[in-house]
Amino acid sequence: MKKFILTMIIAFMMVFSANAQIATENAKLFDNTYAGIEVGATTPLNFNSMFPLNTTVGVKFGKEFTPVFALEVEGLASLGDNVNRYGVQASVRDFNTGVFNVHKTGSVNTFVKSTNVGLNGVINLSNLFFGYNGAPRVFELKTNTGLGWGHYFGDFNTEMTGAYAPVGYRNVFTAKTGLDIAFNLGAKKAHTITVSPGIYWNLSEDNSIKFDKSYAQFGIMAGYTYHFKTSNGTHHFRTYDVGAMMDEISQLNDELAKKPKEVEVIKYVDRVVNNYTNVVAETTVFFAFDSDELDARAKNELDKVAQNGIYVVDGYASNEGTSKYNKELSQRRADAVKAYLEGRGCRVDTAVGHGVQFGTTTGRVAVVTFKK
Repeated sequence: MKKFILTMIIAFMMVFSANAQIATENAKLFDNTYAGIEVGATTPLNFNSMFPLNTTVGVKFGKEFTPVFALEVEGLASLGDNVNRYGVQASVRDFNTGVFNVHKTGSVNTFVKSTNVGLNGVINLSNLFFGYNGAPRVFELKTNTGLGWGHYFGDFNTEMTGAYAPVGYRNVFTAKTGLDIAFNLGAKKAHTITVSPGIYWNLSEDNSIKFDKSYAQFGIMAGYTYHFKTSNGTHHFRTYDVGAMMDEISQLNDELAKKPKEVEVIKYVDRVVNNYTNVVAETTVFFAFDSDELDARAKNELDKVAQNGIYVVDGYASNEGTSKYNKELSQRRADAVKAYLEGRGCRVDTAVGHGVQFGTTTGRVAVVTFKK
């Protein structure tokens, strides 16, 4: 048992150290939750009286806190008498000697013979040792261990007629050590079929806490689990490769350091003279951050636009704000240029704000284009 506890401690330590380069999203309170049903059979662990097997049914509810660790509440109900032959005791006093003798026999006259409710920790060994790649594997192996509270129903008949027989230990402290062999089904892996062998320990049967196979049940359960949809639109965690993101940020910083401090315009000003004397084919004016006001440099640039042409004005914005706000800001910039040009006697056919439009411009600018 000491080796088992040591193994669990090491596994928990590995949960927090494995996959340091992979970051998991910050899930909301009810994200990564699941519910399931299960059915199976148990028998005394010492196998002295294996049959009849105890039919057992259960439900479980859980939440995955990481792709490796989850907490699960499991409720089980046993329908067979064999759980009580080595799971319940009655203290019987011999009136002749005054000695209490322990008997573990008798039948239970209720449909449900016993119940057990436990809080279990689930460790996904597949994700722990092989990493989580953003979606569950088709096959996964998990440990399922925890502590619980058991209750036995019914009245127990003893072997001694006329003896004083109290009920015995109806409520007991329990533990579970088990495995979940999981098969995740469907494209979204929302459905899981599990086969779960395990041992259910009665820790306080003889009024002392210990693991004793004489007071334990071995069982195999088969179950179905549904993973509820999360706020990220899937049924499971999303992950991010922090190492790759840091490398990309570093690369972008290196590229940014090589560029000039001022915003570069992809489409440079190209002045052409056509049939209209001194008509500028295209010019670009710059705006301050979050502003649609024309400064002296912008006005000086617009003063070069000849009055004997018809122009089109396209406004743009940088990408600091929301799409809606950038659209409105770019329109105000286009309108400001249009108003200034018309004040000089120029004709403006259209003035349109395009928001952020990479590939056309990367700055806070308005582009004036000669139409005819």
